[in-house]
Amino acid sequence: MGKLVVQGQEITVLTINDNDYISLTDMIKAKDGDFFISDWLRNRNTIEFLGIWESIYNPDFNYGEFAIIKSQAGLNSYKVSVKEWVQATNAIGIKATAGRYGGTYAHKDIAFEFGMWINAE
Repeated sequence: MGKLVVQGQEITVLTINDNDYISLTDMIKAKDGDFFISDWLRNRNTIEFLGIWESIYNPDFNYGEFAIIKSQAGLNSYKVSVKEWVQATNAIGIKATAGRYGGTYAHKDIAFEFGMWINAE
């Protein structure tokens, strides 16, 4: 486990299978909670990005469930949690963890995309 410091805020980094996963939960704390991960997951562009990332890096990605989620993304009634996303699609790029270092973590590629969504700076 390591830490990044971004604009004075400590962000937890976990290494899983030689890949860095960055805490989206810590990133949100830096923005005083104005943005939530579930809001980001409601965005159609986010779902499309996650689907493309998974198609490149995850041979076990469930495209059928992804298509269902993608068709609903952006609708006012649409909502999906990280756990629901992972369970439905078998995603590996984003994880919700419990325990001492609990929170939502995303592969660095995805975390950077999330960071751009909350603050382009």
